[in-house]
Amino acid sequence: MKREYSIHKTLKLLSKQRVSMVLKPGNVWVIEKALPDTELHEENLQTCLMRGWIEVLHDSIPTGKLGTDGSLPKGQLFQSDKPIYKLTDSGWSAIHRSHIITILSIIVTLVGIGIAI
Repeated sequence: MKREYSIHKTLKLLSKQRVSMVLKPGNVWVIEKALPDTELHEENLQTCLMRGWIEVLHDSIPTGKLGTDGSLPKGQLFQSDKPIYKLTDSGWSAIHRSHIITILSIIVTLVGIGIAI
């Protein structure tokens, strides 16, 4: 259960990302609320990808981090290449826990029918 909660939390963090500005030249996206670059998040993203909750929007995008004050780093701007993911309809359903709500409503309906009979 602890691992599933971690996967769900990563999925919710992914849904909160947004592009705050596009730098010119080169159309470089600056993403607010980006996922921290940790091994746990990478494992969770791969699990979500396997389950069909996310899909790759762009592959091998150069990535880097801004300074603590929001300034561009001195020297090399990009440190690695990473994909950008987007949520699928299944991913949004997993975030809103639609499957659990559907099962609970069926159980309540069946209990109601059982009481009525």
